[in-house]
Amino acid sequence: MSRSSTSARLSVMMFLQFFIWGAWYVTVGIFMGENGMGADTHWAYTVGPLAAVISPFFLGMIADRYFDVEKVLGVMHLLGGVAILAAPFMSGSPTVFILLLALHMLCYMPTIGLTNTLAFHNITDQEKQFPLIRVFGTLGWIAAGVLVSLGLNAETSAIPFYVAGGASILMGFFSFTLPHTPPPAAGSGSVTAREILGLDALAKLRSRSFNVFILSSFLICIPLATYYNFAPIFANDVELTNVAFKMSFGQMSEVLFMVLMPFFFRRLGVKWMLVVGMGAWVLRYALFALAAPAGTVWMIMFGIILHGICYDFFFVTGQIYVDKKSTADIRGQAQGLLVLITLGLGMLIGAQVSGWLNNWFKDGAEVLSAADWQDFWWIPAAFAGAIMLFFTFTFKDEVNRDEVSV
Repeated sequence: MSRSSTSARLSVMMFLQFFIWGAWYVTVGIFMGENGMGADTHWAYTVGPLAAVISPFFLGMIADRYFDVEKVLGVMHLLGGVAILAAPFMSGSPTVFILLLALHMLCYMPTIGLTNTLAFHNITDQEKQFPLIRVFGTLGWIAAGVLVSLGLNAETSAIPFYVAGGASILMGFFSFTLPHTPPPAAGSGSVTAREILGLDALAKLRSRSFNVFILSSFLICIPLATYYNFAPIFANDVELTNVAFKMSFGQMSEVLFMVLMPFFFRRLGVKWMLVVGMGAWVLRYALFALAAPAGTVWMIMFGIILHGICYDFFFVTGQIYVDKKSTADIRGQAQGLLVLITLGLGMLIGAQVSGWLNNWFKDGAEVLSAADWQDFWWIPAAFAGAIMLFFTFTFKDEVNRDEVSV
């Protein structure tokens, strides 16, 4: 198989991988509200982080050691596709509906690591080739939002689940045609829970600044969960049209700022990149709060577009910081630890806290009033602001900006 053919297949893989997630994740809260499950939307955003906590054990103990990557990828997507297709049929039973979403995410979350593993195994220049392949994942998320919002006008219906399920099954069969990729850790012996959780890496990396970074990363993901859960519902409540399409502007800006990151790295360095990323979250929530009384569209859209800075300047910069701090023997563990702390534990707690907070403001009502939405958004703004100040005054940039490549 030629290099160009392999890159094309890997790009299609990434496109489908994130098309699946983007097809239903933005609008699930709106669908639940329309079907009498408005008080339970935070559970839909809890199952993903819970799966992110569990998936490292599946990858480390099973998938990485015994089965070809493309085969595991195919089976997981086929199973996940069936679960997400079945979910809307159970909308009359919130518990079963959430359990089906959980089953889908338990199948889906390991595939994020598997697609990365498969891509890295089949390219020769990771730094140059992988970003060009991975960007198709962001394009897939954008395409899904455009399709369910503008193309199908289906944000309140079950159609996004059918789109996601169909794409997942397509991805399942397509996975079997991907380049043969043997299990990366085959024959490497036993693995311990400490290795999978990244505790050995944490022990080796431990320093005051690294501890500050890990703690801040965990804490900032608590208010971050508020955005994923309630920004689409907020936009729908203030009658912003084509919500999924408008939310995809965040991924569009993510692509732009990914391209601009080398420019900012040279001028800001790791610390101030992270601070700017946190500050963008504070500004985003403040804009939502200020926009709430009158449903001011430009403020809401500006807050959505800030996603590029929020995500790239914090998450991508954080991944680079961890990589530069790590040695070869703990690099994989360290990145796994970061995912577990942020997308796992931080988002898990954040989804539950934000759900409780939203229901507290509702106080039995179907939807929040404009005044309640304003008070609601000031809380994650203040929390993110406090974390930003803590990080600014306690973190020391220990990575030379000239050593960082993106």
